[in-house]
Parts: sequence; C-alpha cells; structure tokens
Amino acid sequence: MDKILEQSLLYDFYGDLLTDHQKEIYEDVVFHDLSLSEAAATHGITRQGVHDLIRRCNETLHDYEEKLGLVRKFEETKKLVARIHDLAEQFEQTRDPGCVREIERISREIGEL
Repeated sequence: MDKILEQSLLYDFYGDLLTDHQKEIYEDVVFHDLSLSEAAATHGITRQGVHDLIRRCNETLHDYEEKLGLVRKFEETKKLVARIHDLAEQFEQTRDPGCVREIERISREIGEL
C-alpha cells in the first residue's frame, strides 16, 4: 500500500484518538502538503518539533492498527465483497448453485471479521 494511502486510512480510522494539536499539524503536513517549516511557522513551534510530532503520530496510528486491526479488517472485507460481487455476476450467467454456497461462506467469513 502506498504511504499516503496508508496514512490516510490510518488517520481515517484512528485520527480522532489524536489530540487536536496533533491533528492540526498532521493534517497540515500530510494532507495539505505544508512543509515542516511552514507548519512550524503556522503553529509557533520549531521545524524539529513538527518533524517529531509527525513521526510520533505515525507511530501512534500504527500502534492502534497493530492492536485493533481495523484497517486490515476493512481491506479484507473490501476484497471479500468484491469476490461476492464477482460470484453474483457469475451466478447470473451460469445459475451455478456453487456460487450461492460460496457467497454464503464468504458472508459468514465477513461476519466473523
């Protein structure tokens, strides 16, 4: 997964667990593409302070993912839903009852995630 996409997903799932100060600076640097110097000037801290805060936020977001696995479960669910979609299309074309059994199996698997 590319770094920006990963950061976006982690932030979407766990960003509310950061402080308001952390969220503001993280969003400025990661999503609004401010340089460390620009973010530092905007928030009245040093460039090194911004760098350290971004690094700590990334570590914190990764720690949450390690413990909770919400992004992993989300990605797994997306793949399984895509497989269900493919099977439904296949069933429409072939009326193969095996497709229905596979859809049922996958739906149970999603319920267990």
